[in-house]
Amino acid sequence: MAVDPRRASGLQPAALELSGIVRSFDEGDRQLDILKGANLRIQAGEMVALVAPSGTGKSTLLHIAGLLERPDEGDVFLGPVNCSDLSDDDRTAIRRNDIGFVYQFHHLLPEFTAQENIMMPQMIRGLSKKVAADRADELLAYMRLGERGKHRPSELSGGEQQRVAVARAVANAPRILLLDEPTGNLDPVTATYVFDALSALVRASGVATLFATHNLDLAGRMDRAITLQDGLVKDL
Repeated sequence: MAVDPRRASGLQPAALELSGIVRSFDEGDRQLDILKGANLRIQAGEMVALVAPSGTGKSTLLHIAGLLERPDEGDVFLGPVNCSDLSDDDRTAIRRNDIGFVYQFHHLLPEFTAQENIMMPQMIRGLSKKVAADRADELLAYMRLGERGKHRPSELSGGEQQRVAVARAVANAPRILLLDEPTGNLDPVTATYVFDALSALVRASGVATLFATHNLDLAGRMDRAITLQDGLVKDL
C-alpha cells in the first residue's frame, strides 16, 4: 500500500483526504466534467456537511470517498494510505472494515430483525455471533432502541429505521462515515432526533463524517459546511 509522502514533512494525515479529484462522464457525443480537481480534508471526529444542488457531483464525491468509484485523476487517502491504486480486493476490504455508509433509504434487510441487521457486517468481518450480538445490543441501547432489537424493519418507524441504519454503519467501528441525505425522507422533528443520536455517536467514537444534506439547519450544527461549485469543493 502506498503511504502518503507528506508524513515525512510532518503534516498530520487527515482521516479522509481527497486530493485533486477529477471525474468525467460521457453523455452521448459530449463529456460531462463533474469534478475538476476537488480537494477535501476531514479530521477524525469532525462532522462536515456537504450542501450542494443535485447534478453538481455530490453523489460522485461520496462514491469516490467511499471507494465505490475510482477518480479519473487524483488520490484518495484514508489516514496515511493512498487508496487510489489499490486492487479491487484491497478496496473492498477497506470499505468493509473502515468505511460506513448511510443512505436516504435505510436499505435494511427486511427478513432480519434490527439486531440481526447490525450483526451482519460484524459477522462478515469474522466476529462471532455472540460478540456481534452484544455489540448490536450496545448500539441499539445507545440509539435509544433497546426495546426494538427484535423488530423487523417493517415494524419500525422511519426514524427508527434510520437509527438502525446508522448503528449498522458504525458496527465495525469505521474510521470514515459517509451519509447521503439520511434524514431526507423524515419530518423535521424526526430528522432532528436522528441527527442528535448520530452526532452523539460521532463525538463518542471519533469517526470522521461527511454528511450530504439539503437541511441547512442540520448543516449549521456541524463543524463546518462545504459545497460543490464548478467541480471544486468550496467552503459554505
